[in-house]
Amino acid sequence: MGWSIASVLACSLILVCAWAATIGGAMPLIARKIGIDPAVVSAPLVTTLVDATGLVIYFMMAKAILGV
Repeated sequence: MGWSIASVLACSLILVCAWAATIGGAMPLIARKIGIDPAVVSAPLVTTLVDATGLVIYFMMAKAILGV
């Protein structure tokens, strides 16, 4: 049981970090494309989006690995 929980945490950490880097890189480009100042929009929107989807990623990994 201990190794499976560790693998859930490790996989979730890797996926959430990759997701955050993707969103953090894409969000300013999208904001500029629609005419909004990227510096104003990026930080709050990226943080909210990554935190919310990070929980979904964590629970999906737990369901896949632990079968919960």
